[in-house]
Amino acid sequence: MTRELSLLRMAAQRLVGPRCATPAEAVRWLTAAQGQDLPGALLSVALRSGGSRAAVTAALDAGEVVRSWPMRGTLHLTAAEDLLWLLELLGPRVLAGAAGRRAYLELTEADVERAREVAVAALTGGRRLGRTELLAELTAAGVPTAGQRGYHVLWYLAQTGTLVLGPTAEGDQQFVLLDEWVPAPRRPERDEALGELALRYFRGHGPATVKDLVRWAGCTVGDVKAGLALARPQLEPLTVDGVEHLMDPETPDRLTAARAEAGGVLLLPGFDELVLGYADRSCTVPAEHAQRIVPGNNGMFRATVVHGGTVVAVWRTGRTKARALELEPFEELSAEVTAAVSDRYAALP
Repeated sequence: MTRELSLLRMAAQRLVGPRCATPAEAVRWLTAAQGQDLPGALLSVALRSGGSRAAVTAALDAGEVVRSWPMRGTLHLTAAEDLLWLLELLGPRVLAGAAGRRAYLELTEADVERAREVAVAALTGGRRLGRTELLAELTAAGVPTAGQRGYHVLWYLAQTGTLVLGPTAEGDQQFVLLDEWVPAPRRPERDEALGELALRYFRGHGPATVKDLVRWAGCTVGDVKAGLALARPQLEPLTVDGVEHLMDPETPDRLTAARAEAGGVLLLPGFDELVLGYADRSCTVPAEHAQRIVPGNNGMFRATVVHGGTVVAVWRTGRTKARALELEPFEELSAEVTAAVSDRYAALP
C-alpha cells in the first residue's frame, strides 16, 4: 500500500495524467507551492501545467501568481487572489516570534515601521524594485539592513501584507505593493478559510493525514479539525496502516487512467511538493535514503528522480558549458530506467 499511496499523491498533484490548463490553475490547485528556490519552483509548476518555465514566469509578470511567505515563514507561490487570506489565516503564529527575532537582530519596532513607510513611498504608483535596490532605499533612510537585518525587514513587511514578490526582471523577482499588485484579493471569514484550506489541501495533495496538513500549513490540530468539519463531506477517507488519510474522491480514477505513466520516471526539482508537502513522506522517500536528499538535514532539498512512485536518485544540471545531467542513484538503476531519466532530462520544460 505504501507505493500506492505515493502514486495516488502523484495523481492528486497533477504530476501524472491530465495537467492543469495554466500555471495559475496549477498553483491554485496546490493552494501553495514551495518557492524557496525560484528556478525549481518554476519547474515544479511547469511540470503540473504542461507548459514551460517561461509560461510560469509570464504568470508572475501578469500578476496571476505571486511569491511570498504565506505559511511557516517560508517562501511559496500562490495564486494572487489567495495570498492575503492565507497570510491572515496562517501568519499570526509565525509573527508571534517576530519580536524575539527583531531583538536578536537588534532591530526595533520603530525600525520596521520606518521601513514600511519607506517601502510604501518607494513603490507607490506601480513602481517595482529588486531586493538590492529596495534595501538600498531602506539603508539610505536610516533603516538598519546589515547582516540578516535586511532579509528580516523585507520578510516582515511581506508577512504583514505590505510587500509581495511579483514581476520578474533579469531572472529575479521584484518587490511591489501587495494592495496595488493584487487589487481584488479574496478574504473569506476565518471558519470558511479553514474549511477551504482543508478541502484544497486534501484535494491537491491527498491521500494525506491531519498531521500532514498541520505540518504543511503550520497551523494547529484544532484548526485542521475545524476545517474538516466543513470539508469532510467532499473528501474520501482511506485507511493506511490504521491511520486515516483523506483525498479527493476523483483521485483514484485519475491514477487508474494514468497508471502506466505513474509507473515511469519523473524528474523533480528540489523542494518539490511531492517531497515537502507532507509530514510523512516515507511512501515516496525511502527512510534509508532520506539523508541523500537533505544531506546533514541542512534544509536544502536536492532534485529527485522518481521511478514508480519511489525516489531512486538525486540529480543536478552540470556546471560545464554542456550542462549535462549529473545523476547520483541510490542503488544501481536498470538500463531502461537510466535511459528514461536521460529522456526526461532532455524533455524538461
